[in-house]
Amino acid sequence: MLRSLIAVPFNLVFPEDCRVCGAPLTEVSRIPVCSSCLSAPAPLVAEYFCVQCHAPFLNANPLDESGRCRLCRDGLGGFDNAWAYGEYDGTLRKLIHLFKYDRVEPLANPLGALLSNALPRNSHFDVIVPMPLHWSRQWKRGFNQSERLARVLSARTGLTLVTNAIRRRKSTPSQAGLTGAQRRTNVAGAFEGKRRHLIDGRCVLLVDDVLTTGATAGTCAAVLRRAGASEISVLTLARADRRRGFAGRLVA
Repeated sequence: MLRSLIAVPFNLVFPEDCRVCGAPLTEVSRIPVCSSCLSAPAPLVAEYFCVQCHAPFLNANPLDESGRCRLCRDGLGGFDNAWAYGEYDGTLRKLIHLFKYDRVEPLANPLGALLSNALPRNSHFDVIVPMPLHWSRQWKRGFNQSERLARVLSARTGLTLVTNAIRRRKSTPSQAGLTGAQRRTNVAGAFEGKRRHLIDGRCVLLVDDVLTTGATAGTCAAVLRRAGASEISVLTLARADRRRGFAGRLVA
């Protein structure tokens, strides 16, 4: 009887089906996703990874003797390391979209847990810095998804969260559909550093939801470097896996 009374307002507020797979929801939760889909995202797997940006490859051809890809050899990444939990595809992609675009904000906790699982055990950082949004986009969305993830990560790791260390001073067009070079041009000059005293001499962990070509992360890393950061690493929930259809010829 009690369960049926609870189910009535629950079904009025939340969808009856999982927003990812469509299966009927059987548990009362603030997250309209079934437990199977929440536990479905798997870590990114590859035979070969770049030792610096950890981009996956089908074979060792794109890597030099030290294990670095071309972009890292050319210094185009801008950061010292990059890690991601999984591939930007399938269930993980749908969960990120629900969180980011459909404003299912309670997803920050389970997604933040995945983010913490992607951190190497022997890593050391002084502060966590979330990727900033331009104020106009954050106003439309209602929140900064990277900051929400960073807060969860800070709570789980005990690392200090520094918000507003970087400001997005201009709104740029969407990066979707652009090449790596076009993406770097698109975000050039889009960011500026703030709160330098909290960054100077620190090992910084830059947190975002998705890493594609790394152009935005690299631009932010350059700003953090100018603010005095001694080391910059990037941590994301997912990264675009461009091995498909390119037979290992891709770089990060």
